[in-house]
Amino acid sequence: MKKGKSKNQPYLSSDNQKKRNHSFFLRLLVVLVVDAFAMWFMWQQAVIGNFSIVVIVAIAAMFISIVFVYDKQYPLRWMSVGLVLMLIFSIYPNVMTIYISFTNYGTGHLLTKELSLQQISKEKYLPQDGEAYSWTAFKNELGDTILWLTDGEGESFMAMPELPLVEADFENYGVVGFGDDGIPTEIEGYTKLNAITASIDKNLTEIKFGDVDNTIQIRSPQEAANLRPRYEYNEETDEFMNIETGEVYRLFDGTYVTNDGKELIPGFNAWVGLDNFKEILTRKALRDPLKNIIVWNFFFPAISVFLQFGLGLAIAILFSSPDFKPKKLVRSLLIIPYTIPSLITILMWRGMLNPEVGIINRTLENLFNISPMWFTDKWLARSALIVVNLWLGYPYYMLVCSGALQSIPTDVYQAAKVDGANGWQQFTKITLPLLLVAVGPLLLMSYIYNFNNFNLIYLFVNGGPPIPGAAMKAGFTDIMISFVYNLAFTGGRGTNYGLASAVTLFIYLIVLGLTLIQFRFTNMWEEVGENV
Repeated sequence: MKKGKSKNQPYLSSDNQKKRNHSFFLRLLVVLVVDAFAMWFMWQQAVIGNFSIVVIVAIAAMFISIVFVYDKQYPLRWMSVGLVLMLIFSIYPNVMTIYISFTNYGTGHLLTKELSLQQISKEKYLPQDGEAYSWTAFKNELGDTILWLTDGEGESFMAMPELPLVEADFENYGVVGFGDDGIPTEIEGYTKLNAITASIDKNLTEIKFGDVDNTIQIRSPQEAANLRPRYEYNEETDEFMNIETGEVYRLFDGTYVTNDGKELIPGFNAWVGLDNFKEILTRKALRDPLKNIIVWNFFFPAISVFLQFGLGLAIAILFSSPDFKPKKLVRSLLIIPYTIPSLITILMWRGMLNPEVGIINRTLENLFNISPMWFTDKWLARSALIVVNLWLGYPYYMLVCSGALQSIPTDVYQAAKVDGANGWQQFTKITLPLLLVAVGPLLLMSYIYNFNNFNLIYLFVNGGPPIPGAAMKAGFTDIMISFVYNLAFTGGRGTNYGLASAVTLFIYLIVLGLTLIQFRFTNMWEEVGENV
């Protein structure tokens, strides 16, 4: 019977079958290693309550497993690394930003509930009937620790974990001799720790010396005491009670508080719904500064792009004449601002505009006896920002417009001259419409870029001068992204990632709208270009 391919399975030679089996087992081994690491990592994160990371790692591991095990998913193997990285570094941060905007995540609420409960439960206090001691630590080669304790009356004790305090008979415990301070110079098998070594050993504070009825813990480099847990947690009612005072702390939006407003720190990250958005819209000390910032945020990129495009186009037209022989040299000199890193350029402009020693102010003072306060007056600060941004951006448009102008046929201009069109009419009816076909989408892209131009705002004037009455750090030159940065990282009363994420969603919606406008007008400009 003649061998051939079946309808369902192509015929494979024995060598090809072996290679295929080897490839399969190699891929299976890689998948097992990746899944094993993923499961270990997910367990570590689940223990501390980071379930969002657990979910994203589980999805990534499942995707890798399916792609590398099933032959039908062969095309995706080449993209698997990129898709996983996109999931982890692009999709996940955006989803988390949306989630955080509906939480109280920020200063005092950074931990998960499990970690917060652990931190609160660790807090100790010294009851009235408790005893405080000065202490000296001794440790053996196995890491076992004993304490030499001295109370306020000068009596000494030896304390070991899970054993009663030894009050007088030290000979059976290897005490060889005493120093002038009454502390043993040597204990058999143990080394005396100096004060510096003992103070940096963080594990010492976690050790419970003595027995259940008389537990001693270190609470400072100088003192150990009969410490007791300050708070008792009721799991059924989800409440804490202060054992010392009897106060009850009930849960409210991730924080345990008493009826008179006392809080337990730390709180934990909890869902608060639309509270962050309500605060933005209703809190006057936050809403009013944000209004000024939003208005300026729309004005700043608009005037910047208009001036950058206008200056770049003017230079491109001015030096486009073939009769101007040194135009290559002039263009090379004019492009210098574009080649220097913006960080250096911004700092140079900041130095030149310094009211005290800046060369611009010193020149103005010598010529006109004026020294503008560029960083303290809001209108001067905004004007200076626009000038610096113009310097940074015009070379880009000079290059783009120079290339676009060369693509316009000269026959069109010759026909216009025959019809009697003057220079201005040629520019408005021919040059500008055809130029916008190529440059129009770039204008919107530049607008979006300058809408979030954080580097310029932060490096040049740090958002200043400050807006009076603002609830947090906010300045007249701040844009929304720098305002978000202040909320998230430089808040005077602590960070507020939840509120910052809520403002970020507004930025996202605005940029999304601008992007949709760009798509719409890009098609329109293409149609205009086709009809010219």
